[in-house]
Amino acid sequence: MKSYHTLRDIRNDLQLGNLTCQQLVKQYLRNIEDQRHLNAFIEVYEDEALARAKEIDQRLKENQAGKLAGLVFGIKDLLCLDKHQVSGGSKILKNFESQFSATAIEALLKEDAIVIGRQNCDEFGMGSSNENSAYGPVKNTADPDKVPGGSSGGSAVAVQADMCLVSLGTDTGGSVRQPAAFCGIVGLKPTYSRISRWGLLAYASSFDTIGIFSRSIEDNALVLEIMAGADGKDGTASKTPVPSYSSLSQDKETFKIAYLPEAIETDALQPEIKEALQHKLEELREAGHTVEPVSFPMLDYVLPTYYILTTAEASANLSRYDGAHFGHRSPQVSDLESLYKNSRTEGFGEEVRRRILLGTFVLSASYYDAYYTKAQKVRRLIQEETQKILSEYDFIVIPTTPTTAFKLGEHTKNPLEMYMADLFTVQASVTGLPAISLPIGKDTENMPIGIQIMTNAFDEAKLFAFSKKLINHR
Repeated sequence: MKSYHTLRDIRNDLQLGNLTCQQLVKQYLRNIEDQRHLNAFIEVYEDEALARAKEIDQRLKENQAGKLAGLVFGIKDLLCLDKHQVSGGSKILKNFESQFSATAIEALLKEDAIVIGRQNCDEFGMGSSNENSAYGPVKNTADPDKVPGGSSGGSAVAVQADMCLVSLGTDTGGSVRQPAAFCGIVGLKPTYSRISRWGLLAYASSFDTIGIFSRSIEDNALVLEIMAGADGKDGTASKTPVPSYSSLSQDKETFKIAYLPEAIETDALQPEIKEALQHKLEELREAGHTVEPVSFPMLDYVLPTYYILTTAEASANLSRYDGAHFGHRSPQVSDLESLYKNSRTEGFGEEVRRRILLGTFVLSASYYDAYYTKAQKVRRLIQEETQKILSEYDFIVIPTTPTTAFKLGEHTKNPLEMYMADLFTVQASVTGLPAISLPIGKDTENMPIGIQIMTNAFDEAKLFAFSKKLINHR
C-alpha cells in the first residue's frame, strides 16, 4: 500500500473505494512494529484504533463522517486521554491513568480522527534531544545514531517514519519546531492561548503551547482550525475568532520579510544551514518579496531569559508530584520530609531535578529580584522589540536550529551545550508569537535543515499561506 503525504490523498482514495480506514490503520501499525528500534511510541492503541477505524468506515459509507475521517494521529506523552495512561516521560507518573481528555484531542476525535498511540518525549518536556525520557532515547529515522530533537522527538519521528499522518506535540521553547527541523517535516507552534491547554501536563504555564507535526502545510492548517478556539475549561484560551486556516488564502501576493543578521552571522550556525537559508532568502527576493536585514541586538538575552523564567515556573508546577497525591511514592519513608525528598529523587530524572533546583534558586527570597523579576522585565523588552519589527514586516525569518541533528550522547554531559540547541526557537516562545519550521534541504550527511518563520499573534492564516509559497519555491 502506498505512503500518504496528505489527508486529501487519503480522502480521495477512501471516496474511490481504493482504501478503508481499517487498511490505513493496519499499515501504520505495521510501520510502527517494523520501526520499533526508533522508540517513537511508548504505547500503541492497536485494538482501539482498529475498532474506531471500523466505525468510521461505516460513517463514510453513510456520508456522516467528520472532517478528519481518515486522519490517524499520535499524541505526545504530555497530553491526557481519558482512561489511558499519561506519564510525561517520567518514572514519577508511571502507570498513572488520566480521568479526562485534553480539549485538543477531544476536538480531533469529534471530527472522526483516529488516535493510534502515545509517543515518547523528554521528561515533562525538558530537553532538546529526546534523551531524557524514562523510556529511553528516540532515534532519528534519517540516521538512527542521531537524535530527533526534543522534547517532542517521538511525535516528530512518528510522522517522519510514516507511523501516523499527524502528531500532537508541545512547544515550550522549541519542542515542536526543533524536532521538525531535525526530522525534515512541518512543525507549528501557534500563538500562545490559540489552543486550550486543558489536559496538558504543565511545564511552564506562560510558555506551554500544543503544537502540530505534519508532512504538509494543508494538514497542519486543518488540524489547527479544528483544535483552536475558546475553552471554558481553560481561562487562558483565547476567544479570538478562528479563521479558515485550511483555505490557505491570502490577499497579498508579496510580503515584507525581515531576517536577523545576528542569527545568520553567528559562529554558532552550521555553514550548510547558513547557505541554505541565504539561498532561500534569495529565492524569495527573486519571487518579488521584499527581503531585508533587521538588527535584533537582544538575541543574546533571549535564551537566558527563557531558562530563568521556565525553570521558575517548572519549580512551581512540578511541586504537585510529591509522592502523596498521585504518582511514585518512595518506600524509603520515615517522615513527611523524607516522603517528598525520596519520592522526587527516585521519580524525577537528572535534567528535571536540575531545572527544579534552578527554578527554586531564582525564586528564592535572596535572588528573586536579581533573576526572576529582572527576567520578566527583559521578557517585556524582547516582546516590544520583536513587535516593533513585525509592525513594519509581515514575517521574521531565521534558522530553526544552529546545527542539524547531532549524535546521541554528544551533548548529554554538558547541559549548556544542549541548551544552545534552543538558541533560535525561544524568541517566539518568550514573545508568545506563532512560528513554524519548514524543511528546506539537507546537509552533506543527508540530515534535514529547517527554516523558521515568525509572525504577529493570531496571524496563523498568513503564516500558512506564506509557508505554502515558500515550500513551493523548493
